[in-house]
Amino acid sequence: MSNTDMRPSLPYKLNENQLALEAAIMELSNWVEARGSADVAVDVRGALDTIDRNEELIKLILAVLKSRN
Repeated sequence: MSNTDMRPSLPYKLNENQLALEAAIMELSNWVEARGSADVAVDVRGALDTIDRNEELIKLILAVLKSRN
C-alpha cells in the first residue's frame, strides 16, 4: 500500500482512537464514582464533553475528506 493510499484512512483511524479513548475514560470515571469520588468523576465527564462537542465537526470534516477522494 502506498503512502497516498494510506492518507485517507488516517483521519478515520484517529477519530476511531479518540472514540475508543473516550469510552475507556468513561468506564474509568464510572469506576471512580462507584468508589466514592463523585467530584473526580464529574470533572472527568466534564472533560469528555469536549470530545462530544467536537464529534459532529470531526464527522463533517471526515465526510468532506472522503468526498474528495
